[in-house]
Amino acid sequence: MILSLGLLFLALGALILRVNIAAVLLLVGAYVHLAWGDGELTYIIEDMWGAIDKEVLLSIPLFLLCGSVMGKGAIAERLIRVMRSLTAPVPGGMALATILTCAVFAAISGSSAVTLIAVGSIAYPALIKDGYSKSFALGALATGGTLGVVIPPSIPMILYGIVTETSIVDLFTAGILPGLFLTVLLGSYTVFANRHVAREQFSIGEFGSALKSGIWSLFMPVILLGGIYSGYFSPTESAAVALGYSLIVERFIHRQLSLRDLYDTALDTTTMMGALFPLLAIALSINLLLTAEQVPSQLADWVAGFVEDRTTFLLLVNGLLLIVGCVMDMASAILILAPLLQQMGEVYGIDPVHLGVIMTVNLEIGLLTPPVGLNLIIAMTAFREPFSLIVRGVLPFIGIMLFGLIVISFVPALSLWLVG
Repeated sequence: MILSLGLLFLALGALILRVNIAAVLLLVGAYVHLAWGDGELTYIIEDMWGAIDKEVLLSIPLFLLCGSVMGKGAIAERLIRVMRSLTAPVPGGMALATILTCAVFAAISGSSAVTLIAVGSIAYPALIKDGYSKSFALGALATGGTLGVVIPPSIPMILYGIVTETSIVDLFTAGILPGLFLTVLLGSYTVFANRHVAREQFSIGEFGSALKSGIWSLFMPVILLGGIYSGYFSPTESAAVALGYSLIVERFIHRQLSLRDLYDTALDTTTMMGALFPLLAIALSINLLLTAEQVPSQLADWVAGFVEDRTTFLLLVNGLLLIVGCVMDMASAILILAPLLQQMGEVYGIDPVHLGVIMTVNLEIGLLTPPVGLNLIIAMTAFREPFSLIVRGVLPFIGIMLFGLIVISFVPALSLWLVG
């Protein structure tokens, strides 16, 4: 137990000191092999290779590349037009259309950053033109972009499934209702906050024209998610299908994706994966050895000694993850904490799939909290607005998200009902 606690404090101490995450993982890996292994650090390389020899890992770069292709093309623009034509009679119709577009786009891309950039580049000027304040527009876009990590397919859920050996299809299924619930909460707030904004008349002609131009975009989540839940596609195959479909639509139907755009998106995705895969390999190799030496179960037994009930445990986990989300990126938090929290959760009868959704929603909120909130940084860079203005804009939305987190945490049926 002393060695287990030493590992925990070593990792937390390095993170608090803002040591580079790759260095933290290497440090933890060396500690694990020296403390529990046979002392041969060269075996880390063997474990790394075995850990990443998984077909499902291919889905991550494929989904990222698919989202980037759509961001360069016209899918986001056409989705916004369809949603705007539907929400025109509603107060705050353009803001509501933005939230709904983020939700639909999230069901295609699996990435928060891609959703924010693709939808925001079109929606932000339109929101300002329609008279919405900059802070509200930035808050709606930054928060709407986070739906990309809850609504399936979700890259963070893929990572959680890999490191905890939880069914990725079950995680995707479990994310549907919480994702829709959060979308309804955010959409309801946008309507309430803009209840005095003048409404527009619904135009059947505009809706028909928008639907005709956006029909190929709307088909994509149907094909993608339908294939996954019918069992026809595996997560990896669905990612390949999504990429192929997006390339065909953007290149040959919408005709808005040049070969130069394709080269740039491929290069960006490769750069991103070059940073992620080494972290993933190190983290998975550590998890293999820790599991073999029953370290997570030791920590779980230790926690069970002073945390008596499930409610207290969930409150502690949510508090921990909200703090971690403020200082750590989502992928790193999942790679380091997910295996440990899963083992602890089993002691209190928490389903690993439900815990995966709880962890994802917590870290989703972390995308909106300084100092490391990724969506805040992306919005500041993409829209060239002050960081403080963006933070003010997301504050009321964070309150809505925290309410959603409480419901999702303590009503497991919301996540598990569709899983069966």
